[in-house]
Amino acid sequence: MCGITGILQTQQASRSADLAAIGPMTARLRHRGPDADGFWSDRDAGIALGHRRLAIVDLSDAGRQPMLSSDGRFVITFNGEIYNYKPLRRELEREGKHFTGNSDTEVLLALIERWGLEKALQRTNGMFAIGLWDRRNRMLHLARDRMGKKPLYVARTPGAIVFASELKAIAAFPDFHQEIDSRAVAEFLARGWLPEDQCIWRGVFKLPPAGVLSIRAEDLSVMRDVAALRENTRSWWSLADVARAGRAALATADDQQLVSQLHGLLEAAVADRMVADVPVGLFLSGGIDSSTVVALMQAQSARPVQTYTIGFGERAFDETANAAAVARHLGTSHTELRLTPAEARAVIPELPTIWDEPFADESQIPTLLLSRLARREVTVALSGDGGDECFAGYSRHVLSARLAPLLKSNRPIRTMAASGVALLGRGMRESVVEALRLPDWLQRMTHGDRINRLADLIGSNDVDEMYRRSTRLSELQLTREQAEADSDAIPPLNDLLSDFIVRDMLGYLPSDILVKLDRASMATSLEARCPILDHRVVEFSWTLPNSAKVRHGQGKWLLRQVLGRYVPPHLFERPKQGFDVPIGAWLKGPLRSWASDLISESRLRNQQLLDVARVQDCWQQHLSGRRDFSRPLWAILMLQSWLDSSVASETSRMADAMEPAQ
Repeated sequence: MCGITGILQTQQASRSADLAAIGPMTARLRHRGPDADGFWSDRDAGIALGHRRLAIVDLSDAGRQPMLSSDGRFVITFNGEIYNYKPLRRELEREGKHFTGNSDTEVLLALIERWGLEKALQRTNGMFAIGLWDRRNRMLHLARDRMGKKPLYVARTPGAIVFASELKAIAAFPDFHQEIDSRAVAEFLARGWLPEDQCIWRGVFKLPPAGVLSIRAEDLSVMRDVAALRENTRSWWSLADVARAGRAALATADDQQLVSQLHGLLEAAVADRMVADVPVGLFLSGGIDSSTVVALMQAQSARPVQTYTIGFGERAFDETANAAAVARHLGTSHTELRLTPAEARAVIPELPTIWDEPFADESQIPTLLLSRLARREVTVALSGDGGDECFAGYSRHVLSARLAPLLKSNRPIRTMAASGVALLGRGMRESVVEALRLPDWLQRMTHGDRINRLADLIGSNDVDEMYRRSTRLSELQLTREQAEADSDAIPPLNDLLSDFIVRDMLGYLPSDILVKLDRASMATSLEARCPILDHRVVEFSWTLPNSAKVRHGQGKWLLRQVLGRYVPPHLFERPKQGFDVPIGAWLKGPLRSWASDLISESRLRNQQLLDVARVQDCWQQHLSGRRDFSRPLWAILMLQSWLDSSVASETSRMADAMEPAQ
């Protein structure tokens, strides 16, 4: 795992100062690659590439980057892993290809020489972001893996296109000017994360998952902004196509055959991700996803697998006992760290500089601390991320499956039902629930503000609105800008559960889950791998009938059956807990003063970004206990912290630029 940077100048740009910026840009990514740095440039062509290396496969200098292809035509800066590089290498060797080292990067370059970029990528199984310079055609190619595991930001400045693994590297480019996109602020406050088609800074976009952008210097004379660059991005693989094809040709195998098929796919995916020339471990929460991965790891390992978990003193948020029980049963070498609230809160000031953009998934805190714990002993850690998206693990998935007949009924019926649900006061609601003896899953929906969200969902106009209402942080409109509607690129799958899952895979997964995992792990120079997001598993999941995902009021039915081959059900059959943090209680207690300062009325009025009255009302209602507004408040506070951090960073950059040369 590494950090990559690059600059391609317009034909009119100066060839000296701007290309020299590749050094400071790359230096800002040292945390992603502490083992070495490397640079390559061609001043006549106006191109420079940078690389920070975290050595995982082939630790020798033969794996250093940027790397030239054997024929000298291509130069690559590559972040990620190609898991099937060994069989691909053997195939190329049978054709007469000779290799000088043992890295997956050299194999990828040879594939590109042999097949061209897109065909080469289609033959790979991996996670990556790539900058590839074609010296013959003087063309820059940027590419990203299928699911969007590895990030790639692209900026258009007056004299160049620049790219990097993280925004902090782009901010080091002298000609880049930071200007906040107010629409992105609105979107962030609605979701708690920024979707792949938006960036907090104007003039920057994220290359989408499975995206390819090919550009020459002369193209920049007509591609003057990121909108033009985005329009010229194409896909080398399509999740939307996979989803449509899977739903059109559902698996006809019986339950046991499906369990065996999934078991075989996951076994292979885990084995591929255990390959490394450095120590490998696993993040273990004790939940279904990570427990399945570690069970398959331990079954294929000659020694106890290193597992790591982290917990809080607050019992409701602590999963260490569950993880320890799974670890004991499987015989892993288990390490757990129980944090005090003070230790967890101490990392909050670091969050804006680690994530670069505003990011408000509070599980970023334990994910970061867990990465630090694992990095003491291993350089690679597997995780269970992707299980919820592939196999319907979120409560909205179970709800969509259970309420599909009502949610698909005509609007007058749904409107009447929504009004009836919303009118139930809390006291009356609890009495009704007790009298009706509703099932546990539906009782949970009546707790707190969930009933209001259920009414919201039932009253939606269409699938897009249903999904957006089920995933937004709150119904509050906190800015003058309206959050944008979801992209029309989402395929209609004509079945509510699948419609929800495809939106999770296209949006929430790459923009929240994988952003959280990448930044938290790479901040500690740790490579995180997600076997459940192997594209073979993803493609298989789309062929499954809904009954293989949601059954008996529970999601992930098929994954549970695989895990049951290794772990007794009593160790994992419990309500989904998630990697939660007691933010709501902290805001009323030890974080209250910090939060009050960040959202003071005078500060908000000076910024002119947020609706001051609504923010203050939200804060007061939360403090009084009338409503739990912890999630929207956390988003507001992360935005405010990020604003402070970005101002400080820009001031430092300007001071450095004004410093006279020694």
